[in-house]
Amino acid sequence: MLRNLLLSTNESYAVMKLYVILAATTMLAACGANGAGVTSASDKPAARVVAAPTSAANAEMAKLFDDYDKQELSFSPVGKAYRGIRDDDYGKWDDPSDQAAVASYERGQKALAELESRFAPSSLNDSDQLSYRLFQARADRAKAAFEFRKNHYIFDQMNGVQSDLPAFLINIHRVMNKADAEAYVSRLDGVGPRMDVLISQSRERANNGVIVPDWVFPYVINDSKNIISGAPFDDGDDSPIFADLKKKVTALDISKSEKSDLIASGAAALTGSFGPAYERLIAEMKRQQSTAVDGDGVWRFKDGAAYYAERLKNYTTTDLTADEIHQIGLDNVARIHGEMRKIMAKVGFEGTLGEFFVHLRTSDQYFHTSREDYLAEANTKLAAMEKKLPEFFNTLPKAPFVIKPVEAFREKSAGKAFYQRPAPDGSRPGTYYVNLYDLKGMSKTELEALAYHEALPGHHLQLAIQTELGDVPSFRKFGGITAYSEGWGLYTEELGKDMGFYTDPYSDFGRLGMELWRACRLVVDTGLHDKRWSREKAIDYLTENTPNPDSDIRKAIERYIVYPGQATAYMIGKLKILELRARAQKALGSKFTMGDFHDVILKSGPVPLNIMEERVDSWIAANKS
Repeated sequence: MLRNLLLSTNESYAVMKLYVILAATTMLAACGANGAGVTSASDKPAARVVAAPTSAANAEMAKLFDDYDKQELSFSPVGKAYRGIRDDDYGKWDDPSDQAAVASYERGQKALAELESRFAPSSLNDSDQLSYRLFQARADRAKAAFEFRKNHYIFDQMNGVQSDLPAFLINIHRVMNKADAEAYVSRLDGVGPRMDVLISQSRERANNGVIVPDWVFPYVINDSKNIISGAPFDDGDDSPIFADLKKKVTALDISKSEKSDLIASGAAALTGSFGPAYERLIAEMKRQQSTAVDGDGVWRFKDGAAYYAERLKNYTTTDLTADEIHQIGLDNVARIHGEMRKIMAKVGFEGTLGEFFVHLRTSDQYFHTSREDYLAEANTKLAAMEKKLPEFFNTLPKAPFVIKPVEAFREKSAGKAFYQRPAPDGSRPGTYYVNLYDLKGMSKTELEALAYHEALPGHHLQLAIQTELGDVPSFRKFGGITAYSEGWGLYTEELGKDMGFYTDPYSDFGRLGMELWRACRLVVDTGLHDKRWSREKAIDYLTENTPNPDSDIRKAIERYIVYPGQATAYMIGKLKILELRARAQKALGSKFTMGDFHDVILKSGPVPLNIMEERVDSWIAANKS
């Protein structure tokens, strides 16, 4: 389950379950960085508070963090693979048991106690003082989440090993030699025991009332069936995993007999361990579906109100209540609707805003007719954005990025777009995944804003810079805070307008539509999980208040249901970044530059919003004198 933490995104997807939050205790919170190892678009130094010379205490604390990171990686073969590490654990999976989650949590709390007993913040330089503070904050969030660790769903349409395992093997498990191929086969063999542990956990939670709504089960069942359809499971074309194994083995510089033996071993593992495990999962999902209860939000759980309050605090890093977040959403929906009406008048549409939504939702002219055309336009937009970046950013990433369609085996259940960060060793580029299963769910009007959010100057720029931070502890490079990263992604959608893009008014309307979408999330997420809205009521709200197509709306509401609180982080984070930028512009006047401001935000790594605010205020004070 460490996968989503290392991807951080989520993203746009990524998107995170409670085990991921617990795993976050193993990757300490990101903190202020000196920027070494990243490419600069200007010769002037990045604007930041200058740290004092490194002392013995700073060096000792750096070793503590490094030792802790190595210790936690030793428990995570999957985490190592995401970092590009191929060692003796390459053929193994992480331990999915609750005992492992408890042990990980306890190690994190023990590390915090050691940090606090050994170091006084006054003995540390500015950067390490921030590290100290962020480590405490992360441990506090982990402690708050720990009591609710059995409240997340093991299998749902967004997450679970039924889709995570094949996605990992296809996209992350590199096969550079025979040993890597043998490790691939070993992982296939290990799917059975791992799946059985998770099936047992899912059954236990369902019996305790933590069961997904009825409509989730067909997604999990169908995705599982897709994975075990085709050879070697039946007489059809190669299944996605078997095709991937064959492709990787065939490319190796080894003998034909060795290749044949590896492929045969893989087939045996698929039919002997992998396939039967998926059959057991399908059987359990069918059993649970027969016992599903009414209601979609986590208010159904015995401790649902407290759990949701913890989720909101975790994702937003604020003390905002569900009622306050709901109202912020309503206020911003009204504001954005007003801006949309101005564009509607500009393009000469006669009718109500709701009628304009229907026009955009149902007219063929606003949708591509082929995947190739969509990808070509997205690449064109991002190429133009890339040329413009040096005017607004001092620091740019080294890692390239690519755009890829979501794989066929998971495209029916996956979200519309998400990002996967590059490997730190340069072996894998950043990847912007776009879901082109239903082109009527991917409007041309939103293409620009979506690309800016997921790639440049959004998640790729932010996460690649974070990954490429130089001589700093690993937790600075790989930690994640949703309000920070998703707030940044949403902020960059609007930044694109400041940079001169969205010249087509329909594209600008699409930008507003994406912002409206995130404002509506505040309303429907709190509606579902706090105010006991049904899935249908939440769908109706988005249908009435956004221009998005029906398939987009339904998939989104279904996502928010299984990710309580996560969707609120985007707008809350963006509003804070815009607030801080306006404050800095007013205070600094002609001394303000976008590049310097963006360095203050980006080169700290992910931080809670209150610490982001403190850092910006310190930067303002230092530059006013």
